[in-house]
Amino acid sequence: MAPTAAETLATRLAFLDQAVTRWQEAPTLRVAHEAAEEARNLVVGATGPFYGDANGDGKISGANSVGVLPGLKGEAGLADPDENSCVVADVLGGRWSDPAMRWSRLQGAIASWTPAKNTFPSLPSHPQRVVGWASLTLQSNRLADAHEYASHARLHADISLRALHNCRR
Repeated sequence: MAPTAAETLATRLAFLDQAVTRWQEAPTLRVAHEAAEEARNLVVGATGPFYGDANGDGKISGANSVGVLPGLKGEAGLADPDENSCVVADVLGGRWSDPAMRWSRLQGAIASWTPAKNTFPSLPSHPQRVVGWASLTLQSNRLADAHEYASHARLHADISLRALHNCRR
């Protein structure tokens, strides 16, 4: 029997959790970049922005055809708005009636982020925030920064897992 949509999302969020753990515990910048790439790809999927071999090692860590979130042109993601109100609020961050705009907001947040101005709280989707922290990690050349960004990503991965498994709204 095929897994339900909720089971498929739970599996993907568990993989995201594992990638963030590897990123947090990375002994080298190369490992941190690989784990951040994996986390980012798990969220965006092949039809989302930023998908692919971001660290230039010749492979796509976290390769998948369907991301947690909808694709750039509205392709379905694994997060089902009918699952529960917490998935809608925390994972999807509301409606995706204009996916290109939602992804553009993330791209703008990444481009304007500075250590003195964290732009990611403006993003309503916690998985999008993981993508933001992963993108900063992939641009980083310091392991200490990668670990710091991973600690932020951890918070948002945890909220995403709780949204699916412990919704209390």
